[in-house]
Amino acid sequence: MILQALKEYYDRKAADPASGIAPLGWEWKEIPFLFVITETGDFVQIEDTREIVGKKKRAKFFLVPQSVGRTRNPVAFTLWDKAEYAFPGVACGTDANKKHSLFLENLDPYGELPSVLAVKRYLSGIFSAEHLKTDERWIEYIQSGTVATFKIAGHEQPVPCEESFVRAYNAHMSATSRVADGICLVTGQPSIIARTHHKIVGVAGTDKNRGSLVSFNWKAAESFGKEQSYNSPIGQEAEFAYTTALNTLLGKDSKQKMQVGDATTVFWSSRKSHLEDEFTDIFGGPPKDNPDCDIAAVNQLLTSVKTGAFSPDDGTTRFYVLGLSPNSARIAVRFWHEGTVAEMETRFADWFENLRIDHSQKDKEHLSLWRLLCSIAPLGKSENVPPNLAGAVMRSILEGTAYPATLLSSAIVRIKAERDVTYPRAKLIKAFINHNLNPERKLTVSLDKDNTNVGYRLGRLFAVLERIQCEAAKPTKLNATIRDRFYASASATPAAVFGNLMRLAGHHLSKLDADKKGLRIWLEDLIGEILYRDKDHNGVQKFPAHLSLGEQGMFAIGYYHQRQDFFAGRKTKADGTNDATPTTGSADVVQTELSL
Repeated sequence: MILQALKEYYDRKAADPASGIAPLGWEWKEIPFLFVITETGDFVQIEDTREIVGKKKRAKFFLVPQSVGRTRNPVAFTLWDKAEYAFPGVACGTDANKKHSLFLENLDPYGELPSVLAVKRYLSGIFSAEHLKTDERWIEYIQSGTVATFKIAGHEQPVPCEESFVRAYNAHMSATSRVADGICLVTGQPSIIARTHHKIVGVAGTDKNRGSLVSFNWKAAESFGKEQSYNSPIGQEAEFAYTTALNTLLGKDSKQKMQVGDATTVFWSSRKSHLEDEFTDIFGGPPKDNPDCDIAAVNQLLTSVKTGAFSPDDGTTRFYVLGLSPNSARIAVRFWHEGTVAEMETRFADWFENLRIDHSQKDKEHLSLWRLLCSIAPLGKSENVPPNLAGAVMRSILEGTAYPATLLSSAIVRIKAERDVTYPRAKLIKAFINHNLNPERKLTVSLDKDNTNVGYRLGRLFAVLERIQCEAAKPTKLNATIRDRFYASASATPAAVFGNLMRLAGHHLSKLDADKKGLRIWLEDLIGEILYRDKDHNGVQKFPAHLSLGEQGMFAIGYYHQRQDFFAGRKTKADGTNDATPTTGSADVVQTELSL
């Protein structure tokens, strides 16, 4: 199904003259150097097509005859190639002469064209490497191993792009094509089966940034006498279509690709759709020149889902997402999913809705998936993200299934290691709990005082005890708070920690000055509001011995929510009381609890 969808994408782009996708037998190639010669074959100069883009040089792309895969045997390209093939006396080794001879043989079918005749005349007698040894561009061309082609002085286009050559090349390809020798698995029609498939370029991590999607290169994969790609018979036209489509999606300037962990992800739709244009803005990081484009894209997505404002075709237009990763000399499919645009938008909206949580003004409302995953990786480095986690999360989002359990465990482990419930980590934990665990009361965007979950309330309590400690120490700034020393044990084994923390809180409250009486009463009432449910029949405060992994996630969100509530800018009256008065508990009750 992947190859069929890619072929459909190629056919769609090929039907649009403005798309610029390469026609059958051709490819867009970045060619840095053009050897400019006269119509009589005399050398003029080496033209550099590169321009400064950002901090790098980018060569110009030209539509040239498609390359073929090179193995141990030398194979030359038509009218463009590396120096060892294109020019005599450059290559070394036993195949040196053969390489250039193959290059010249490829020009024989077009020898009647004046431009090709000029190239052959230049290479066969006029060319001299000795005359070019001081030319900086020639030296760079030789040393860099890049490619070059030829251009006739006064002509606008290089020889491979001239209209006369294009017609001649296409006619030659049609005249030399073989008779159909099999049934294509992609089209179901008789076709000439491709023996080898062109390389896919642009998948991060592959050898030299190139790899094969369909490839058989060991005897164990061969059966019934079928060698190489005859094991999966795909016609030459279908092979060209799917490789060209995929290479177009993976191109340097493509806006339809993004990196998800170690998986290079591409996406497209069966017809032009707005989601095809906005997918990167929704899940990828925003570009530097438009840092808020992701926020606008996600907001538009959420609005369209809530209002049902899909276009008429969104319910029938297919949308495809393909994740590719390197795997031992070939490309592995990490994930593949298809659905309608409307289905995809609904699932994406669920993901972002589950992620929503209170944050400070300096934090962005929506974060890219990659930034979220980096927040739970050691040292916050992308290379430390578990290789399978990113793909598993993306697959869950696309299919609407449960998020991987490692998402929650990795977030909790990182919080305990760094003793910090950051905004990205809180988003991930909230999304996991609401989507996977389906608690009786789903976690809200901001503080939920009515949430009775024991982990959530203990997280809130821990934040209040930390606030009490900090208030008692003012104006001195503490080097370490109870979060730095006790967060891990408090979130996992509350009974072992909270008794001592409560006694310390009573001591800290007694240190508050008389002018902070209103603040002390408010903090005492807040503790009472949180703990009024947690006494046994004898009135003794009880804390659970252990919290499960899910409850530890609730603990982190309770702690985060309570801290965000503190930072929300509560207004304090002149007499020290607060506008937001707790609804449950009293100072007398809290004093009794603190003395336990």
